[in-house]
Amino acid sequence: MDDLLQNLESEQAENSELYEHFRFVADKGQDLLRIDKFLMNRIENASRNRIQQTAKAGNIFVNNTAVKQNYRVKPNDVISVVFSYPPREIEIIPQEIPLCVVYEDDDLLVINKQSNLVVHPGHGNFDGTLLNALAFYFEKTGADIENKFGYLVHRIDKDTTGLMMIAKNETAQTILARQFFEHTIVRRYQALVWGDFKDDEGTIYGHIGRSVRDRRMMDVYPEGEQGKEAITHYKVLERFGYVSLVECRLETGRTHQIRAHMRYIAHSLFNDPWYGGDAILKGTTFSKYKQFVENCFKICPRHALHAKELGFVHPTSGEKMYFNSELPGDMHTLVDKWRGYTQSRLEYEN
Repeated sequence: MDDLLQNLESEQAENSELYEHFRFVADKGQDLLRIDKFLMNRIENASRNRIQQTAKAGNIFVNNTAVKQNYRVKPNDVISVVFSYPPREIEIIPQEIPLCVVYEDDDLLVINKQSNLVVHPGHGNFDGTLLNALAFYFEKTGADIENKFGYLVHRIDKDTTGLMMIAKNETAQTILARQFFEHTIVRRYQALVWGDFKDDEGTIYGHIGRSVRDRRMMDVYPEGEQGKEAITHYKVLERFGYVSLVECRLETGRTHQIRAHMRYIAHSLFNDPWYGGDAILKGTTFSKYKQFVENCFKICPRHALHAKELGFVHPTSGEKMYFNSELPGDMHTLVDKWRGYTQSRLEYEN
């Protein structure tokens, strides 16, 4: 349980946009008091219903043990709480943006996100985001969503495609968030990266934190002197000589984790401008090859990364859920191009 609480605090620090963590130590003279009332007196704007929903999700701990909302606080109790953040002051205006919904029920939906779609409004992206699309979708379908646009459980980058889940209520969000904290969520990505690999599979270790050169980017700190622990398992699916198709399984979920880890081991994602993949890193000096790569950049004008598999336990039914999505058209065409190029090169050499 100590490890769980450490994970909760660590993940909250990394995902500060989504969750907030509180810790209290009851006074020596604390009278017996229900924990929901205790927390209402100490957390600004925390309603009793919000506290009770958090307790129901198992995200209120006393002395390292999850408790219900009727637990009575005792002197010297150590209390830890993980809340989802309330909606920001940014107004989320419904906008008709296409969504590919692959699953939906009363508690959540799973979408297959397209590229060029920011998940959450922020600096430079105050509309045209996934939340604006969700607000329109829920309004159109008549879904009873308290905040009108759903509750984020995790995020994927603007130009990363693939599977993503959104909760429809705070209880589902906090239960699913705990699965992320405990690293029980299955997340597998496919990426086209520069270079060939010596081994068929491996694991990348290295703390990830904000770059001191550019705060929009992440750097790997192998000695752990900065950032948060990050672990990525990779497996080579197909080799094309100068580039490789790999599967990446996330054990942790840091910002830009796959992109930063792959650059760290000298295998930047193909056409990733932030992490050095938008230049010709491997191959020949022939002009025909250079033209081929430039054409490939045009085919897939983004970093070649797709969230292909997603697995979790349903927050209400307890059923194991699993989803798999095909590579989007740009990545599918890109991989086919490299497959054809490799085959032609082998035939020429033979």
